[in-house]
Amino acid sequence: MSDIQRAPKGTFDRLPPESAAYLAARDTLVAPLLTAGYGYVETPVFEETAVFSRGVGESTDVVSKEMYTFADRGGRSLTLRPEFTAGVMRAFIEHRLYAGALPAKLWTVGSAFRYERPQAGRYRHFTQVSVEALGVDDPALDAELVALADAGFRGLGLADYDLQLTSLGDATCRPQYRELLTSFLAGLDLDEETRRRAGINPLRVLDDKRPEVQAQLVDAPLLVDHLSDSTKAHYDAVRQHLSDLGVTWVEAPRLVRGLDYYTKTTFEFVHRGLGAQASIGGGGRYDGLSAALGGPDVSGIGYAVGVDRTILAAQAEGLDIAVTSGIDVFVVHLGEEAKRFAVGLVGQLRAAGVAADTVYGGRGLKGAMKAADRSGAARVVVVGDRDLAEGVAQVKTMATGEQVAVPLTELADSLRASV
Repeated sequence: MSDIQRAPKGTFDRLPPESAAYLAARDTLVAPLLTAGYGYVETPVFEETAVFSRGVGESTDVVSKEMYTFADRGGRSLTLRPEFTAGVMRAFIEHRLYAGALPAKLWTVGSAFRYERPQAGRYRHFTQVSVEALGVDDPALDAELVALADAGFRGLGLADYDLQLTSLGDATCRPQYRELLTSFLAGLDLDEETRRRAGINPLRVLDDKRPEVQAQLVDAPLLVDHLSDSTKAHYDAVRQHLSDLGVTWVEAPRLVRGLDYYTKTTFEFVHRGLGAQASIGGGGRYDGLSAALGGPDVSGIGYAVGVDRTILAAQAEGLDIAVTSGIDVFVVHLGEEAKRFAVGLVGQLRAAGVAADTVYGGRGLKGAMKAADRSGAARVVVVGDRDLAEGVAQVKTMATGEQVAVPLTELADSLRASV
């Protein structure tokens, strides 16, 4: 066993029964989207590298340090997706969705990949639910997206988190603010690499988590204090719509997310029980992304929720989000004729929509009952060759331990009615 193959560092396998929590979290996070007209989209797990370098931004850690990039046999540079938005926008442009009904409301879920130092809540392979509304610039749409993300978390029972909200302005005010911030940063004691990043996008410095950098940023100018009239009106409208939707938030004027494409409304959900890796989701508007990828100059807004982080948040709050066993009826058989009957009964129940299973591998009664108990089934049918001869089966209700004999002619109908 010394040479056994293992999953790469920073990745993981989802295995039952723990995988039930993943399915429950994923489906609960998606459920609000299905009530709001969002349609499922699926894009390749890898894209041409330019989709991310142009879309996400050269100055980001994602592009400069964390992407899994490789050359295919044709010499093309490809990258495993580090996030979903750029790929979804590429599909929006390629398939001319902008020529149809707008906004194009889309959602997807799957794995993304970043080369990061593995730690609790931060993996090299992780799962996101990603949501985009493309082609319309409307503060009410911004509020809808934020409220849908919030509804997903509330649906899981999460409560110990904050919604942080700000505006990152747009082309009407960002250039002037950039000059102001660049002038401020010029007077700080920054290392060469940080100054290089500041030259590409000075807002990246505000996102620097090092205490020695943050200490120097206390008096840094805030973009929210320098919004143009149009972007301020947009932000005011977003907050009004959120209030109307019953969503509460915390003003976060220093919020800068890790991707360069964000403009105007920007938000992040931060859980108080997760320590350093506290973000469980977030997003914002990205008015220039379509044009950056060669498409029409249309707006978009979206968010991504980390399913793995959300599960950790639920655990931190002591929530049990795992779905109950998928098995309603477990059939234990004793004897060859009883086995044939059990296999047929299980098939009949499944065809009727009842989740059913039986024991395989020739176990004795003790082993078979252990399998039945592990299945979580509410009812266990025990049938032997002698029972078949008498025309009955024993049905045990696991919650109470009560066991009754049921005629074989009534067994399937009785089990269906009890589910």
